[in-house]
Amino acid sequence: MIHPAALVDPSARIAADASVGPFSIIGADVTIGAGTTIGPHVVIRGPCRIGSDNRIFQFASVGEDPQDKKYGGEPTTLEIGDRNVVREFSTIHRGTVQDQGVTRIGNDNLFMAYTHVAHDCIVGNRVIMANAASLAGHVQVDDFSILGGFTLVHQFCRIGQYSFSAMGSVISRDIPPYVMVGGRPTKPYGINSVGLERNGFGSEALRQIKKAYKIVYKAGFKLDEAIKLLEEVANDHPEILPLVDFLKTTGRSIVR
Repeated sequence: MIHPAALVDPSARIAADASVGPFSIIGADVTIGAGTTIGPHVVIRGPCRIGSDNRIFQFASVGEDPQDKKYGGEPTTLEIGDRNVVREFSTIHRGTVQDQGVTRIGNDNLFMAYTHVAHDCIVGNRVIMANAASLAGHVQVDDFSILGGFTLVHQFCRIGQYSFSAMGSVISRDIPPYVMVGGRPTKPYGINSVGLERNGFGSEALRQIKKAYKIVYKAGFKLDEAIKLLEEVANDHPEILPLVDFLKTTGRSIVR
C-alpha cells in the first residue's frame, strides 16, 4: 500500500491497510492509522499522529514546523483524529512550547483546499473550513462550526459550536455558539438556523436560542446582565447551557 516512489522514514509507523501515494514524504515519528489514504506529493512531518480512515489529498503539508519566531526546534506534536478530509494545498502545523506543545484535530472534519491551521490550534469534530479559511495560532474551533471561504481568524480567538461565518469574514473576537457572523469588521447576523435544523434541533430549541440571541444582542443588556438572564432560561432549556458557559469564559470578548 506504499508506492515505491514514496519516501518513508524507517521510524514511521503506518497501518497495514493505510496507503501512501507516489512522491509523498513521510518523516520520522509519524503514525498513520488504519484505512487512512495519503495521496501523491503529500509531506507529513513528525512528531505527528494521524488516526483511522482519514484522506489527505495531494500537495497538503501536515505536521510542519510552526510559523512562530519563538519556535526553536522543540519536538512539538500534531494529533489528528479519525475520518478527516484534508484537501489540496492545505497546511496544518505542530504546536509550540509556549502553549501546550500540540495542535489537535478531532474527528469527521473537512478542510477544503488552501485552508490553514496554525500552531496550537484545537479543532473539534464535524467542523467545515471552506476554501482558504485560515486559523492563526492558539485558536479553538468547537464542534459543528462552519467557516466560510477566505475567513480569517485572529490568534487566541474561540469559535463556538454550531456557529457560521460568511465568506471573507475577518474574526478578531470570540464567536458564541449558534451565532452567524460576517463582514469586515465581523458583525453578528442572527443565529445559524439552517445549520441547527440540519443537526436535529427542534422548533422549540430554535425558539429558545433565538430568544437567547436577542438577550445578548438586541435587548441592550451588559454582558454580565445577559448571562444572568440566560442562566435562568437554561434551567428549563439545556441547549442554552453551552452559550452560558461560553460567555462566562470568553477570553477576547465576543463579537457584538
